[in-house]
Amino acid sequence: MKRKSLIYSLFMKGGVILILFLIQFILPTYHHSSFSKIMILASYAIAYNFLLGYTGLMSLGHAMFFASGMYTMGLSILYLGFTPLEGLIFGTILTLTISIVFGLFALRTSGVSFLIVTLMFGQTLYLAILYYNEFTFGQDGFSITTYLGTLVIFGKEHLYSNPTIRYNFALIMLAVYLIITTIIILSPIGRILIAIRENEARTQLLGYNVFSYKLFALTFSGTLAGISGAMHALLFSYIGTTFAEIHHSISPLLWTLLGGAGTVIGPLLGTGVMYYLIDFISGITSNYLLVVGIILVLTIIWFPLGIMGTLRQRWIKWLP
Repeated sequence: MKRKSLIYSLFMKGGVILILFLIQFILPTYHHSSFSKIMILASYAIAYNFLLGYTGLMSLGHAMFFASGMYTMGLSILYLGFTPLEGLIFGTILTLTISIVFGLFALRTSGVSFLIVTLMFGQTLYLAILYYNEFTFGQDGFSITTYLGTLVIFGKEHLYSNPTIRYNFALIMLAVYLIITTIIILSPIGRILIAIRENEARTQLLGYNVFSYKLFALTFSGTLAGISGAMHALLFSYIGTTFAEIHHSISPLLWTLLGGAGTVIGPLLGTGVMYYLIDFISGITSNYLLVVGIILVLTIIWFPLGIMGTLRQRWIKWLP
């Protein structure tokens, strides 16, 4: 039965990726751009879900990782003359380092204390960006469009802002995130992370080094979030403090909870629903956040484990 469920889940993930690939050819211009944005943000949410959904650690500082990757990519291209690939590698390495150092300090706490520590670290980076505004351009942010050059594919040059390039790069990243997180969760490491989520004390009594596994989860999640930020900078060419603010740490939490924490497709679904919900309601009223909040509360009442989580619990047991 487990093998059958695994086959179903793999077909579902493959089907989602295939559908996203095919619909790009029929989407109107506006929705084509929106889907590119959603896939980037969904990748960020998948990174967050790895920490919350599978390890049970709730963070309010993930914007720190996202912004670290974004600013490292942008500033290295702007000041050091890096190519996009070099900027992406540099951003990944720096975010990986930040994640490890951050984890060594933050994981000495737990529960609400961990939540507060992550919030403090996240705000520290945000304030640092504002303080060094001569270097980071502060709240104004900056664009790297003119510094990116072109991407050569099969002998043809393309701009990174090309809608087709943007969409497919976002899709590739989303697919890689789905595959790599699935592989880890199905591995012995993933089973241990879930055990920590369910009962940390018992897992420790079984002889596992809980701190090391939590550090791995935080480092992996933070690094993926940083890569998402770097890719966002590359594909949309804008770097600004908006992406380091507290709301950008709360957003992946809401996307994950709405779609279903501990599910593979949940973060993607939650991100898409939230994105279009805000887009639609904001076109009707300036008080859109109030309306969106009410809708989210009602949704959580009907789907207490998120949309995918509740569907899996009540009806479709094989959902990933």
